[in-house]
Amino acid sequence: MLSEEQISAFVRDGFVRVPAAVSLSTVEACVDVIWDRLAERGRSREDRSTWSSPVVRVDCPEGGSDGAPFAAAGTSTVLWEAYDQLIGPDRWWKRQGVGGTVPVRFPSNEDPRDTGWHVEGSFPVGDAWHTNLRSRDRGLLALFLFTDVGPDDAPTRVRVGSHADAARVLARRGDEGFGGVELGTLVQRASADRPLAHATGSAGDVYLCHPFLVHAASWPHRGTTPRIMAQPGVALLGSFPLTDREGAYPVEAAILDAIDGIT
Repeated sequence: MLSEEQISAFVRDGFVRVPAAVSLSTVEACVDVIWDRLAERGRSREDRSTWSSPVVRVDCPEGGSDGAPFAAAGTSTVLWEAYDQLIGPDRWWKRQGVGGTVPVRFPSNEDPRDTGWHVEGSFPVGDAWHTNLRSRDRGLLALFLFTDVGPDDAPTRVRVGSHADAARVLARRGDEGFGGVELGTLVQRASADRPLAHATGSAGDVYLCHPFLVHAASWPHRGTTPRIMAQPGVALLGSFPLTDREGAYPVEAAILDAIDGIT
């Protein structure tokens, strides 16, 4: 269970680290499967000469023997209790796995060309992914550390408290929200003065992030081993109503606090 202090930090900062949320044995089993997928693309765990690009993305396996360790990671009791605390019981999809993609970042000085500041999209409008103030379909962003991540290992960068800036940007538009490219430009500017933090930690740690947290990949990767991290969304069943601050759980409460007096 998250402590009151952790929940308060989440509302204030937009994220909280849950140490050892996934067992080390489960993490190691996930990493073995990811390396099997990387081998299919010509990357060898033992041969550094095959680490020829700064990032390779692997879909999180679901189902079958390959999906079993990801199912164990994604259904961690610690995490599910935290989802209930932050989103609200019975308001999120109890996925039997992790989901999303795993960007594997290899030691490299090459620009991976995916390091812009942004907020995750949550629902499609035509060919684009949009985000709106009521956070349709997305309750959280989760960062699963499958390897140890230090400051030299291309950790994800986050702007502390930037979820409030993004909420105020999103309040300018209705339920259709903003597309990713337009929103990225707006939230980058709105959160420019926020302090910076990095998603570092040990394999098995999970960062739970507000869906509006402004974040970005970092480079170069100056470490010695690949950084492996999953970054799924935790799906919200519907949208936050944004009507009752007293009855709101932390994700919704943070949105209401940010837009108080401007909507």
